[in-house]
Amino acid sequence: MVADAPKGDPKGFAAAEPTANGAPVVVPTEVQVSTAGGCCGSRGQVRRCLRANLLVLLTVAAVVAGVAVGLGVLGAGGAPALGPARLAAFSFPGELLLRLLRMIILPLVVCSLVGGAASLDPSALGRLGAWALLYFLVTTLLASALGVGLALALQPGAAINDSVGATGAAEAAPSKEVLDSFLDLVRNIFPSNLVSAAFRSYATSYELRWVNGNQNRTLVKTGGEVEGMNILGLVVFAIVFGVALRKLGPEGEILVRFFNSFNDATMVLVSWIMWYTPVGILFLVAGKIVEMEDVKKLFASVGKYVLCCLLGHAIHGLLVLPLIYFFFTRKNPYRFLWGIVTPLATAFGTSSSSATLPLMMKCVEEKNGVARHISRFILPIGATVNMDGAALFQCVAAVFIAQLNQKPLDLVKIITILVTATASSVGAAGIPAGGVLTLAIILEAISLPVHDLSWILAVDWLVDRSCTIINVEGDAFGAGLLQSYVDRTEARSSVPELLQVKSELPLAQLPAPTEEGNPLLKHPQGPAGNTDTCEKESVM
Repeated sequence: MVADAPKGDPKGFAAAEPTANGAPVVVPTEVQVSTAGGCCGSRGQVRRCLRANLLVLLTVAAVVAGVAVGLGVLGAGGAPALGPARLAAFSFPGELLLRLLRMIILPLVVCSLVGGAASLDPSALGRLGAWALLYFLVTTLLASALGVGLALALQPGAAINDSVGATGAAEAAPSKEVLDSFLDLVRNIFPSNLVSAAFRSYATSYELRWVNGNQNRTLVKTGGEVEGMNILGLVVFAIVFGVALRKLGPEGEILVRFFNSFNDATMVLVSWIMWYTPVGILFLVAGKIVEMEDVKKLFASVGKYVLCCLLGHAIHGLLVLPLIYFFFTRKNPYRFLWGIVTPLATAFGTSSSSATLPLMMKCVEEKNGVARHISRFILPIGATVNMDGAALFQCVAAVFIAQLNQKPLDLVKIITILVTATASSVGAAGIPAGGVLTLAIILEAISLPVHDLSWILAVDWLVDRSCTIINVEGDAFGAGLLQSYVDRTEARSSVPELLQVKSELPLAQLPAPTEEGNPLLKHPQGPAGNTDTCEKESVM
């Protein structure tokens, strides 16, 4: 059964263990990739295909059933006919799903980020690993910024905010000053109490008070703890604590294993929750339709949100990443993309990068000229920390939900979205719908209602496949950039030595070059030095 990757998150493989040189080696879990022809060939293969995609099929069926049930109830009178009590009971299974997702946020954030930060040792990864992590960080930030920009420009949730009955539009609270917003952001990054940060955050507020003998009223600035999880503070603490555990070395291994085991147990819990997802989605979708006054606007807005996600993925995958590759290598990026068409198609069909990783390694080595040791080093690391597609989707969804609720997003909230979406990619859990869980974390960080995740869950099965394509494409371009960097480094370091040898020895006395002795030697069988062997052996 193919493990469903979160938001295209390429993390559906076994736990990584550091090798002697410190580089993590991730062993993909056993995945069966069935082609379309194979699925139609026999009953056994059809059953395996259905079993592998059972959760996706159930989710799509639940969305269709929820729309049908909601339209039926709406035709019978809608929310006024049901009444408040019956409407609450009707939507209760969906509310239960959202409560379960919120319940799992805290252990998921702390344990996954501590374990992920503790597994990344820059000194062990070396210079190549540091450049790779910098590339992943920059591309994830660019994807997040692109997602926020597109959502603010297209405004997919602005068309129906009147029909949804937003909660915060009628309040005429004074706007917060930019300096106070920035100071609140810094205060929340460094919480004074970790236990309190699990359910409260700091916020500056203003209130009108009488001064000068009750003759004048003026705004007085006050500040304090308000309801809402301080996700940003927990994220920063978890990452720093994980780095501190790595610094301890062997003495911190016990605690690292504890957090990794805690994270594995949390993933098991979430996998159980995900099997309840179709039931919850059915009633969430039906309940939302019953509450709506204009269903056409609702469907148009959700379609606009999906279009915004797909457009952002297309821009990032066809323009941003190729431009970065061309700028540093001066090579045709679309020829590189053509070489990995097969793993990209596999990523779309399976929505699981665990199924794509072996095929991606084979293609970048044989078709794009990436050395074997580089691909085996960079692709598993990228599968652990790189989530361009998921970060873009989460930022679009956060802005979409803010527009649904008529909540303005100032500069500090946008920065919070970008930082949270980027930081969540470090050690993100390899679980189904993990990207939706990360989105719940972002919503908590900027004080947006989590119950609006229902529409995100309804179309997640489609957006997830696009996210997977962008994630694995970013990993492949990272391997190509690293190969170009290694080639330039070796060329610069070996040319002076070669000129010195030529000046001291006659041409006839020069030793015959070997594969390992001359880094300038170009082998027709590829940079790995043995393409025939690579073609014959089974990857991973």
